[in-house]
Amino acid sequence: MKLNWGTSIAIIYTVFAATMVGFVIKSRSFDHALVVDDYYAKDLAYQSQYDKLTNSRNLTNDLTISKTGENVQLAFPKEFSRLEGEILFYRADDKSKDFTLKIAPDGQGEQLVPSGTLTPGRWTVKVDWQGDGKAFFKEEVIIL
Repeated sequence: MKLNWGTSIAIIYTVFAATMVGFVIKSRSFDHALVVDDYYAKDLAYQSQYDKLTNSRNLTNDLTISKTGENVQLAFPKEFSRLEGEILFYRADDKSKDFTLKIAPDGQGEQLVPSGTLTPGRWTVKVDWQGDGKAFFKEEVIIL
């Protein structure tokens, strides 16, 4: 049986429409949540973030973030007497796993975070901290 041009066009449009419906159904199954809830406000306040990054680059001994054994170690510069701020452990693929800690270094200027409770994979550690009245920021990716 030979198809005429009208039947061929109808088949092509039907296949196209079915494909589009399939794509819409598939796309509705994904979570399209924003990475952060208030990213517009964070974007507007980026100059302060840039100033923190500049302050961090000007340090002689910068904050170091590393994985040591069963812990994530944060070694703050010893030149600061008073440290405060927070540490965000950010997981790009699952927002529900993100968590924040207060900075509480020991007498050596180090803070250990147990990595046994963290899900293996890629984590971004964002440290927003103040030392002796100046604000600093450090971001580093670690793989657990």
